[in-house]
Amino acid sequence: MSQRIIKFIATDMDGTLLDEKGQLDPEFFALHKQLDERGILFAAASGRQYYSLLDTFAEIQDRIMFIAENGTLVMYKGEELYSSTIDKAAIADIINAARSIAGTHVVLCGKRSAYIETQDPQAMEEIQKYYHRCESVSDLLSVEDDFIKVAICHFDGTEQWVYPSINAKFGDSHKVVVSAKIWLDVMNAEASKGTAIKQLQAKFHFTEQETMTFGDYFNDVEMLQASYYSYAVENAHEQVKTYARFRAPSNRDGGVLTIIKALLSED
Repeated sequence: MSQRIIKFIATDMDGTLLDEKGQLDPEFFALHKQLDERGILFAAASGRQYYSLLDTFAEIQDRIMFIAENGTLVMYKGEELYSSTIDKAAIADIINAARSIAGTHVVLCGKRSAYIETQDPQAMEEIQKYYHRCESVSDLLSVEDDFIKVAICHFDGTEQWVYPSINAKFGDSHKVVVSAKIWLDVMNAEASKGTAIKQLQAKFHFTEQETMTFGDYFNDVEMLQASYYSYAVENAHEQVKTYARFRAPSNRDGGVLTIIKALLSED
């Protein structure tokens, strides 16, 4: 294969760039410095909240892009480049449908903050991993913000217990995606990490052939489809692997960094 010309790299976080404990390998920062020196843009593309991503990449937060909340909000150097919102009437319908499913914990995601009603300790601990700016409220339907996503947590698994019902009600009008074993997201019908990347390709003038992406779950599918150099990590959902052209070692084995090192060594 001839030397690849890559201008943009985007990677999912949980299950992909982060290890099985949800930690970022400190070696990433040295590798990012090399990417930066070569003019290769890097984006953290995650279901996580923007403020959570800011904390993870605090020391280089003005040198990378953030494709947050599964592509519904794109931030760069503190400025919003793109967002995809949901109208308040639809938000109420989604929340009420989620409330009707036993065992769910709902996170209402706005641009300013995330909002929760649950006081369940296990749920609050799980939510805090991904939403570092989060407010407890008595009624999600009373919140005022620009809403970009409704995230639903179910500890017995969203693919089985949440997706069938929510997709039946909202799949024709919204994007309904199982984003992790215990998480499901409902977003604007046009929203995805892939849509966000296409916006960036147009704005920053790089092509699908100059784009490299990494993912592991269904919320990464459109992102993988938006790039030629699409990698599924070895621990990815088996169905998600069918959307990627290439494989990377598992997140436990530092798969994303392994591929980036190989790219940097191609000179």
